[in-house]
Amino acid sequence: MRGDRDGAGAAGAALAGPRLLAGGPIAAEIRFGLTRDFAAFRERWGYPPTLAVVLVGADAPSAVYLRQILRTCEKVGVHGRLVEMSLDVTPDGLCEEIDMLNDDPGVSGIIVQMPLPAHIPLRTVIDSIDPAKDIDGIHPRNAGLLSLGFDGFLPATAQASVEILKRSGIEISGKRVVVIGRSNVVGKPAALLLMREHGTVTVLHSRTRDLANHTRDAEILIVAAGKPGLVTGEMLSPGVVVVDVGINVVGDKLVGDVDFESARGVVSAITPVPGGVGPLTNALLLSHLLRAATDQAELSPRRAVQSPDRGTTDAGIRMSAQPMPSSPKAAP
Repeated sequence: MRGDRDGAGAAGAALAGPRLLAGGPIAAEIRFGLTRDFAAFRERWGYPPTLAVVLVGADAPSAVYLRQILRTCEKVGVHGRLVEMSLDVTPDGLCEEIDMLNDDPGVSGIIVQMPLPAHIPLRTVIDSIDPAKDIDGIHPRNAGLLSLGFDGFLPATAQASVEILKRSGIEISGKRVVVIGRSNVVGKPAALLLMREHGTVTVLHSRTRDLANHTRDAEILIVAAGKPGLVTGEMLSPGVVVVDVGINVVGDKLVGDVDFESARGVVSAITPVPGGVGPLTNALLLSHLLRAATDQAELSPRRAVQSPDRGTTDAGIRMSAQPMPSSPKAAP
């Protein structure tokens, strides 16, 4: 239980209005450095890196996210290639497309937009991506490196949900952190990254009983369930910090997993939707692309690089990869 003094302070902060944790300014700072780094890459190697984004079907939230990625590419000076596939594509057909991207020397990074149609097993896709081009960290090799605390490509959205706290000066170490969602692309990796920052982490999911009982215990709450309005203000303790990862299309609006209006009178800080985790995710993803492109160029400096082919969108991307400990110290 928190002391009366701490509770009163948190309540006072909430009454003063929440602090908005905007990802845009942080992302702009990262893009500024990435623009310079990508220009240096082009000068050294003679070509810009290419990011290939594979989209199966026309999912509305995915379309919004992908447009943001391609705009970010344009800003930092890299190529963004959108590979659109029909909703009825077979698993083998999707894997064949991924194999071609793996073999394309002009493609430095690949992401496959989630969610996939129900008839395509996720395992089939994640096993197909070359781990050296898997800049969103879904291949088993990168996922294993993350779980061991070693250097690999991180799932960018999970990384952004933690990075926005750190760059906003919010202490994670020792805090009671609750994560709603256990997906392999956000919930699980976010929990691992939060433990790396010495948070005391609880993971909630669709089978958790009495969700509100757990959320009220959180000092930091990460919500990545994909359900609009899942968390309301009455489910929160005064002064909690909330990171809303959800992107949902409701009518003509983008909304998060947290009911912002009811939460704003309770929380001390919260990420807006849109404008919170999303912009930072895109900037971090492009920092991963720079790292992948550099590694590939240094391993095969004499390779022939093709110009972007049909369907390619010229886009600029600037990234600054965040350093990760190669041999972290274990914490009790």
